[in-house]
Amino acid sequence: MTTADLPASRTEPDGSAVVRVLSYNIRSMRDDVDALARVIRACAPDVLCVQEAPRFFRWRKYANRLGMATGLVYVTGGAPATGPMVMSSLRAQVERAEDVLFPRTPGLHRRGLATAVLRIGGARLGVISCHLSLAAAERYEQAGGVLERVRALGVEHAVVAGDLNDRPKGRSFRRLAAGLQDGWATSPWGGELTFPPGDPVGRIDAVFATPGVEVLGCGVPPGLPEADLRAATDHLPVLAALRVPAA
Repeated sequence: MTTADLPASRTEPDGSAVVRVLSYNIRSMRDDVDALARVIRACAPDVLCVQEAPRFFRWRKYANRLGMATGLVYVTGGAPATGPMVMSSLRAQVERAEDVLFPRTPGLHRRGLATAVLRIGGARLGVISCHLSLAAAERYEQAGGVLERVRALGVEHAVVAGDLNDRPKGRSFRRLAAGLQDGWATSPWGGELTFPPGDPVGRIDAVFATPGVEVLGCGVPPGLPEADLRAATDHLPVLAALRVPAA
């Protein structure tokens, strides 16, 4: 099994779009960027939801470097969203984008969301990249905030992708899964566990979709070089193929 076994990006005759969404915690590009770029290119995403994008000095330079290495373009996020970022292929047209900050909890890293509405083929898709708190109570509140932001996007179809810092049985993960389709649980494909990359023991990264989106497959993409996955960052990527109805 390889990434080629997942449905490829395409626009259907009825205007619906098959969209590849990749969620990836890239640890601020502190590791092997060439390996990171090879992993992303092999997944051929239409939409890349990044967590832990570079967010300090000259962060835009690093976002541009990642785009040049992968053939993707910056949409929103990075430093303004405190880490989450959205990139896309040239297939996507950006209708609007917004970075959202959660309330600050003293002593904890402030969290935010990178959000956008994209037109792909004949479909209109809301996108949210998130990285939830390490603190359980704050994480649960942020999960609720993600669901509120999905509604606030004002579109019928949306995808949420991110590092949840929680496992499927956790309160925050279950809160999201109660309102959205958990991609892996709905249509498992490839691997399940996402952290750490060498010997993963937990699924803390996920792609979710609103009920009207058809999940064609979702999971850790198989067949990628183990050396690249270990060198690229400290998480494994999650790739989903979604069929989004025409707008």
